[in-house]
Amino acid sequence: MLRVESLTKRFEGLVAVQDLNFEIIKGEILAIIGPNGAGKSTVFNLITGTLPPTSGNVFIHEQDITGLRPYKIAGKGVARTFQTTSLFDQLRVIDNLMIAYKWRTRLGFWNTLLHTRAWKHDQAEAYQKSMETLEFLGLEEKSDQFVPVLSQEEQKRLAMGIALVSQPQILLLDEPTGGLIQEETDRITDLINKIRDHGTTVCIIEHKMQMIMGMADRIVVLNYGKKIAEGTPDHVKSDQAVITAYLGGEVK
Repeated sequence: MLRVESLTKRFEGLVAVQDLNFEIIKGEILAIIGPNGAGKSTVFNLITGTLPPTSGNVFIHEQDITGLRPYKIAGKGVARTFQTTSLFDQLRVIDNLMIAYKWRTRLGFWNTLLHTRAWKHDQAEAYQKSMETLEFLGLEEKSDQFVPVLSQEEQKRLAMGIALVSQPQILLLDEPTGGLIQEETDRITDLINKIRDHGTTVCIIEHKMQMIMGMADRIVVLNYGKKIAEGTPDHVKSDQAVITAYLGGEVK
């Protein structure tokens, strides 16, 4: 579904990502792991258009999307979350999702200002899709609550919902369980598997190795912006370069 080809990003004298190649295959969960500063989030920024690459290309279904603006890449079926959960704290849970769904609308200023029939239809559709997403996330009872009253895990779920409500083909998750305890991590893991089982391909950055080894179909390992290993969890956890650079020993 998505292919990264010879992708490189330089920041003055720093090479954050260097000549990176990998593919995301439809229906899988692909994990990208590596030490802090390995370039993982930069890869997501390059794929989604937040940063332009210095060189290399990104393809979706063999269509070159390199350098497109983020909203155009979202229109190609790619959505993402961020390490730091970015939500509208002063709005209700349902409002956060409806705003995220709005990028799909083609209505202009006057429709919105005058609350035309088309605008009302668009609002009803956005509300319905948002409630369906909340039900999928297990947050339907929180729809009218304001974001600050949600637990950290619930805010993580909502952030994933904001990406999901646009009905992407590929979902990029940047440390979706950061700061969560094991019980919460297990529930988020179940949700990610559920997302994949419902037809959305997942690529995940995560530091919790037990979680990744039990969930990912394939793993790409980065170190100093370079790919040092790729393969199944069993292959990766026994790779000496990975053990030396990141794991510090074989995962049990």
